[in-house]
Amino acid sequence: MGKIFKQLGRHWAACLVVFALLAVQAYCDLSLPDYTSKIVDVGIQQGGIESTVPESVRDTTLQALELLMTEEDAALAEQWYSEPDENGVRTLAHDATAAMPELEEAFTTPDIVLYMAAAQHAAAAQGTTETVTPAWTDLDAVTTQFSMMAQAPEFSREAVQQQLAGAMAAVDDSVAESMASQAMLLVSLEYEAQGIAHDVQMAYLWRVGGQMLGLTLLMVAVAIAVGFVASRVSASIGRDLRRETFSAVIGFSHAEIEQFSTASLITRTTNDIQQVQFVCVILLRMVAYAPILGIGGIMHVARSNTGLTWITFLAVAALLVLIGVLMTIAMPKFKLMQTLVDRLNLVSREILTGIMPVRAFSREKFEEERFDRANRDLMRTQLFTNRTMAGMMPFMTLIMNGTSLLIVWFGGKAMDAGNMQVGEMIAFITYTMQIVMSFLMLAMVAIMLPRAGVAADRIDEVIHTPATIHDPEEPVARKALQRSHWDGVVRFEDVSFRYPGADDDALEHISFTARPGKTTAIIGSTGCGKSTLLNLIPRFYDVTGGRVTIDRVDVRDMPQHTLHDLLGYVPQKGVLFSGTIESNLKFGGPQISDGDIRDAAAIAQATDFIEAKPEGFQSPIAQGGTNVSGGQKQRLSIARAIAKHPRVYLFDDSFSALDYKTDVALRRALKAQTDNATVIIVAQRISTVLHANQIMVLDEGKIVGIGTHAQLLETCPEYQEIARSQLSQKELGLQKEGE
Repeated sequence: MGKIFKQLGRHWAACLVVFALLAVQAYCDLSLPDYTSKIVDVGIQQGGIESTVPESVRDTTLQALELLMTEEDAALAEQWYSEPDENGVRTLAHDATAAMPELEEAFTTPDIVLYMAAAQHAAAAQGTTETVTPAWTDLDAVTTQFSMMAQAPEFSREAVQQQLAGAMAAVDDSVAESMASQAMLLVSLEYEAQGIAHDVQMAYLWRVGGQMLGLTLLMVAVAIAVGFVASRVSASIGRDLRRETFSAVIGFSHAEIEQFSTASLITRTTNDIQQVQFVCVILLRMVAYAPILGIGGIMHVARSNTGLTWITFLAVAALLVLIGVLMTIAMPKFKLMQTLVDRLNLVSREILTGIMPVRAFSREKFEEERFDRANRDLMRTQLFTNRTMAGMMPFMTLIMNGTSLLIVWFGGKAMDAGNMQVGEMIAFITYTMQIVMSFLMLAMVAIMLPRAGVAADRIDEVIHTPATIHDPEEPVARKALQRSHWDGVVRFEDVSFRYPGADDDALEHISFTARPGKTTAIIGSTGCGKSTLLNLIPRFYDVTGGRVTIDRVDVRDMPQHTLHDLLGYVPQKGVLFSGTIESNLKFGGPQISDGDIRDAAAIAQATDFIEAKPEGFQSPIAQGGTNVSGGQKQRLSIARAIAKHPRVYLFDDSFSALDYKTDVALRRALKAQTDNATVIIVAQRISTVLHANQIMVLDEGKIVGIGTHAQLLETCPEYQEIARSQLSQKELGLQKEGE
């Protein structure tokens, strides 16, 4: 897990931008339920009236309200309302915001009293004792009565205030809250009397709705920006990981390559990096967002004072129990999945690569069963994890719907008691769902993280596997870098080599010199160490004893680029790259000209089949050279090395796929080309090395004979045995004349 966060840490600036954007998105997301509550409670139920202080009021109504106020409150009202206009309407000053708390305290009780008086007048007019909703005409009648009452000699403002204080003190809190809403109804009656009630309501709905729309658009823009930045960060992480992985693999010696299978390296470079890349997006978009949203939702729920907070905590507890059970069941399977993907990749590559031997030995049924077994193992694991995750959704739906049901049930009772409004309940449900979804997002990520963590460990293992072959320090390499001319004298000085982890040496005390203008051949039985010896020259492996030099410079003291520039290497198995014949022959570097590749093709006896193709040197080569024969592939590999004009030619059994006629013609042409170069040939056939200047015979990693063909026939039993198995008596010179 730390490795994933380490990758994100490389892009800390972009991550900070994402966190800032997520904070804005969470603010918008958490604000929307409050606006919904305002639209329902204020915009619809209260007609858009937010305050007990009317924005505009008729002078008659204000005079009636002032009769119910203290002298200080009445003076405050007169201070902030304008003089009556021609219609007798007074308007609240625009700069009254600072004094609004005092005004609301002054107006609330008079509003309630005046509304109740209007309701009583409406009931009396209808001849009923039940509560009746008054009309604005009832309000006008009451204000007229209050105006007449104020003219009476016995009227006393102090007496009215004492009566009101006593009445309000006898009312409990729940009734007081219910009565407080009547203050808004009085303002609504006043607006109806002025004919502006509909305009006030619509103005409020347009204003709050516009704010909601603005927040929504801002949230959409921020979400798009978060997605864009997060995607760029994750794509950059994937790019960097692929680059680092590829660079590490390119620098590996054969020892490290053998440590990781090809199938595993492919899986690590593709599937594993995709897992890390995907989880980085999830981390930036969900893990960072879920806590902000969840904490914000909890704060809003705690501030609501609805008494339903326990429902939220019950839902979260049920969700955590569900997540804990699912993670305990599914987690081991997620960790196993990457290994099974490796296995499927390995089996698939083996079957596709070895399709011809599979058919030749009629093993199709066996390989189908092997593939089916690997496929089914992966399928069962994926089905188990997918079913487990799919099983989570019904339980999640049950928790969320059960939570909503509890909120509606107990919220309905709270509304019936006057402790909650419809909008508050809607907002509470929304906040609770946001909290539950936040925990769900964290749970989903917690399930994904272990698999991504395994993938990150596998990638990190490749990147941080130290290469055993590396360039020397600059002071050591300076001698090789400053040298402008190389003769190409290859010398093995008491060389021994042991494969990593092996108990015995593969090569023991090898000493010989290969000189320019001469051909050194290495021959021996299968497994005697011929290719191993050749691989020590380009430093595919480093010697474990002695040293290998070129012109008396240890190959370990040369930069690998300098060393490889001196060598023309033809591997035992010809390898071609997708492209054209020309691109493959120019693989040795940009300095190779068209004339070089034509000369090299002629020496390698490849001109005939190249020119026979309609596109000639521009003919396409499929991946791995599958659209050319084995002999053609080998000749193109030889031509690729020749076109480079190296100082040392290394042929690792590179003539085995050639017929004898082509072999002879190629070696004759090669001899003329390599007069000034060192040639080292590993071969199985005596005919290939027959005319070599120096033949070295290996047996079980040791030199058992060295000399020319004639000398070895006389002095080396191992060479004699190989010769007798491949050459006729006449070719060996043992057949008498006339026989």
